[in-house]
Amino acid sequence: MTKIYFVRHGQAATGWGGAADPELAEIGHVQAQKVANEIATHLDGQTAKILTSPLLRCQDTAAPLAAKWGVEVIIEPRVRELPSPMSDLTARTDWLKRVMQGTWNELDNDHQSQGTDFPAWRTGIIQALHDQVSEPAVIIFSHFIAINVAYSEACKTEKVVGFQPDNCSVSIFETDGATLTCIETGRDAKTVVN
Repeated sequence: MTKIYFVRHGQAATGWGGAADPELAEIGHVQAQKVANEIATHLDGQTAKILTSPLLRCQDTAAPLAAKWGVEVIIEPRVRELPSPMSDLTARTDWLKRVMQGTWNELDNDHQSQGTDFPAWRTGIIQALHDQVSEPAVIIFSHFIAINVAYSEACKTEKVVGFQPDNCSVSIFETDGATLTCIETGRDAKTVVN
């Protein structure tokens, strides 16, 4: 079994309404350092492969742990943020708020989202987790909704938001390469999606 530490990125400098790919806010950098220490404690002197979403806020959050361990961060495009069918930031924010209240089936059938293959995005996330089965532990820095994809798979729920992972919270999953199990959800908080 592979243990996956699925980490939500630190607080971004702005939410979805402010920028498509924001860096971390000052507090996000502090959170990233704290979560690096937390994960190092979990692994008790061991190191692990570090994967991150391509977005800046995730790469910035992964950086302190990578520096602490002296390892390279691997960009894993499959654990990226929920793809948006629109580029207008205000419209995207309104769309995201609505999506977060619904189910995966409703998202798949959303008329505003025509042409976006959400099932393939979700399958990609789950496959990225299962593909780590040769490792004893893997750390993945990703996003609120992406972590909920793993939670939904493990807990067999259709809700887009099964829980609300706080910035830099660590959720722990296990995979045998075919089945995903949720061991522990990270801190649950009502934070902005950023």
